Amino acid sequence: MGHIDSYLICTTPRTGSTLLCDLMASTTIAGRPESYFREPDEQLWAARWDIVRSDGDFEYSEFVRAAVSAGRTDNGVFAARIMWGTLDYLVERLGRVHAAPAAGDLDLLKLAFGHTGFVYLHRDDVLAQAVSWHRAEQTDVWHLADREESKQPEQEPRFDFDEIHKLVQTIEAHNSAWRAWFASVGIQPHTVRYEDLDADPVGLAREILDPLGLELPPGRLIESRHRRLADELNAQWIDHYRAELERSTGSSESGKDRFA
Repeated sequence: MGHIDSYLICTTPRTGSTLLCDLMASTTIAGRPESYFREPDEQLWAARWDIVRSDGDFEYSEFVRAAVSAGRTDNGVFAARIMWGTLDYLVERLGRVHAAPAAGDLDLLKLAFGHTGFVYLHRDDVLAQAVSWHRAEQTDVWHLADREESKQPEQEPRFDFDEIHKLVQTIEAHNSAWRAWFASVGIQPHTVRYEDLDADPVGLAREILDPLGLELPPGRLIESRHRRLADELNAQWIDHYRAELERSTGSSESGKDRFA
């Protein structure tokens, strides 16, 4: 990627993106990535940045400037996390700001964020990702700080084969969409696997800095405040899903191969 002004962590839910954002922010040179452009959270961010008008609205150009300011470290590098469902919304809004109907997606992103790099974070084990997503939606427990006591879930989670299957399909569709989009705009992102992030968070964060053209200051520690949430219940649901899939398809190999 070389020297960059910004980078976007492109991903889907339950890939360890909160952990990765935390790790990159702790470097103090790689921006402060957050989901600044997620539509349901815009009003919260706008209120925090004190840019909401009396009618409750705000100028999107002002919102982008405030986001860049919030997500930029002292060396001028900005970072944000983008889920697939957010990309089209962001690009459409940027198209209004820059009034450039002929501009492509990448041109609009560069107009907003300068020379932009891309980190694509995905999870090989899509079934485990779907189970994690399904459980988090029910409990509203999406992450947990390292020293934080376990949160009481809003409701006890219940296994639902159909809901998990829908999430598996959603994840696969969104991953395919990300890859197709990268190819369509000529981007070769730096690809990160959740499984590698989970195995060595600090080491992986260090590896990302080099393709971004960033160098960790001597003595600077990379650290995260978040810990892994998956437990025995997740494993039980994975086994339960595979068993039901086998019964419904009559082929144990198809289920095992697809979700290994």
